[in-house]
Amino acid sequence: MSARRPDALGGRAAVVGIGATAFTKDSGRSELALAAEAVRAALADAGLGPGDVDGMVTFSMDTSPEITLARAVGIGELSFFSRVHYGGGAACATVQQAALAVASGVAEVVVCYRAFNERSGRRFGAGVQHRQPSAEGVALGWVLPFGLLTPASWVAMTARRYLHTYGLTPEVFGHVAVAGRRHAARNPAAHFHGRPITLADHAASRWIAEPLRLLDCCQETDGGQALVVTSLERARTLPHPPAVITAAAQGAARGQEQMTGFYGDEPAGLPEAGVVARQLWAGSGLRPADVDAAILYDHFTPYVLLQLEEFGFCGPGEGGAFVAADALPLNTHGGQLGEAYLHGMNGIAEAVRLLRGTSVNQVPGARHVLVTAGTGVPTSGLILGADG
Repeated sequence: MSARRPDALGGRAAVVGIGATAFTKDSGRSELALAAEAVRAALADAGLGPGDVDGMVTFSMDTSPEITLARAVGIGELSFFSRVHYGGGAACATVQQAALAVASGVAEVVVCYRAFNERSGRRFGAGVQHRQPSAEGVALGWVLPFGLLTPASWVAMTARRYLHTYGLTPEVFGHVAVAGRRHAARNPAAHFHGRPITLADHAASRWIAEPLRLLDCCQETDGGQALVVTSLERARTLPHPPAVITAAAQGAARGQEQMTGFYGDEPAGLPEAGVVARQLWAGSGLRPADVDAAILYDHFTPYVLLQLEEFGFCGPGEGGAFVAADALPLNTHGGQLGEAYLHGMNGIAEAVRLLRGTSVNQVPGARHVLVTAGTGVPTSGLILGADG
């Protein structure tokens, strides 16, 4: 791919508002109601009102249409609306889309949102229930006959290859689970608040799809999360210090599949994360050593290790030792393993809190935070920075 100019987007927009519902296992509410609550909370946090919003971005999977949510919240005319595909891989891309709209002048205030009843409604962890007569459905035909029916089973294939390639054991994944739950234990918003775990707990948890244990798998959550993006100039007039969008990227690898990419040159890696990493480092002018904290998409523990390696924080096969050494603050909200599974949107909110200095697991002096989106699928990433 061509080299990316450092000034392509960075510094022209910022996240100025964050808002969420409670994270539960049975909301008893519609996904629209959850989305509306999260959007209202994010606008209030930004010091803005529904009438200020002229753009909206969400996931292609989201069930709350932009115009329906706009009516529910009281948002008026829209000049920009967009949706991003590939599930959790869309998380950071929603902010990228918002930043592009603001930087190009097609919108002034853009709301990014995601809301679902993933525990009490459609359970993604249940895997494939019906094969659709579509190109996407046909692609799954290469793995379904072999019993690879769920996300856990797809990731287990890559995880097994990773362990084999580097001579490791499944216990190496436990460091990610323990770190996430340690942070979640101090986070009142987290489902696992007050409930840390040990490596022994991880090793004792039941197998889901070897080499993945229960504590290697993220939660299922009902809830909503929203973010507000506007220009940096306007952001400086609002109540909170802006989280500057220093760099943003999307990435799909050559021959990309959806969590079933077992046939590439390196089946023990995440090439789509590498595509995003190269863009973020080039676009920001930063390097791994400049990052003060990382919010890495943790739907399954092995993919946190692979992301650390793809982004250059450590060498291939060294991710487990890197996490065990506590070399970089990771998922300070508890992640999707410990706080909630909101397709990564709650991780972006945590990055904003770190830059504001309001995280419950605050990293002193944090100025650059890396955020990643779903892996094993076309994905996205952000570097958010402090202003000035």
